[in-house]
Amino acid sequence: MSVLADWLGAACLLAGALLSLAAGIGVLRFPDALGRMHAATKPQVLGVLLLLLGLALRLRTAADLGMIALVGIFQLATAPVAAQMIGRAAYRSGRIDRDLLDADELAGR
Repeated sequence: MSVLADWLGAACLLAGALLSLAAGIGVLRFPDALGRMHAATKPQVLGVLLLLLGLALRLRTAADLGMIALVGIFQLATAPVAAQMIGRAAYRSGRIDRDLLDADELAGR
């Protein structure tokens, strides 16, 4: 059972690292603020959660699992708020390409 958990943990660590790498590359390569915001939040959060799952499968102590759970909860709580604030600031400062928007709910405000 321990060997299986170690292999699953290694697979989660590898998948999380690859997703985090893809998020970093996306932040560098995407041309506008909204694309970069998407790359910085969506795959990065899943990558961090997979890394935390891999750590949890590898460490398996109560203190470590509690700390890993707290990190995961704070990551899930702060990433959407940060993305909302980045998107709002980019929209208000005019740093987005309005031609790329499908719908602009804030156009009248």
